[in-house]
Amino acid sequence: MTLLTYTPALYPNLRQQTFTCRQLVPMPFNGLLRIERGAVRTMTWSEQGTPITLGYWGVGDVLGHSLSGVQPYQIESKTHVEVSYIPQNLCYQSLDEIFRHLQETQEFFCIVRSECLRDRLLQLLAWLAKKFGREVAQGVLIDLRLTHQEISEAMGITVTRLMCRLEEEGIIDRTRPQYIVLNSRL
Repeated sequence: MTLLTYTPALYPNLRQQTFTCRQLVPMPFNGLLRIERGAVRTMTWSEQGTPITLGYWGVGDVLGHSLSGVQPYQIESKTHVEVSYIPQNLCYQSLDEIFRHLQETQEFFCIVRSECLRDRLLQLLAWLAKKFGREVAQGVLIDLRLTHQEISEAMGITVTRLMCRLEEEGIIDRTRPQYIVLNSRL
């Protein structure tokens, strides 16, 4: 049996919407959404109200509350984003994307549970570079605007000193605010 992958051309009646940077993306309780353009961050909060990043998602990724089960569940656009809503009765056609989502969620979880904080940050940056990176002369530009606060929320620790140390060591370059270039030797 061949798995079908959702494409907008095959299902023109699916609702598509666009969102600007930092806008919240509404999520229907049933069904999924597929990112057609841009990047988002999924998040929740601890009982104390601390933001917890659940992952970063880009073009071709599917996501939704039904894949997470976490409550509350919020999707924030990190760039200009275009999404397609996939109703529950068509979700079976996105099995490849659902499996990839599960794999990337587990990779992300393993990274944020790494014991050594320096390694944890480097692994997170490498994961983001693999997912959102593009080659530039100095290395791999993580083409996603990230603040220290957002990286801290993803890792569960404050990262400012560690980011400065990596920059001093030449491992990362942050000459443009909120953009990170990972040295190509990593």
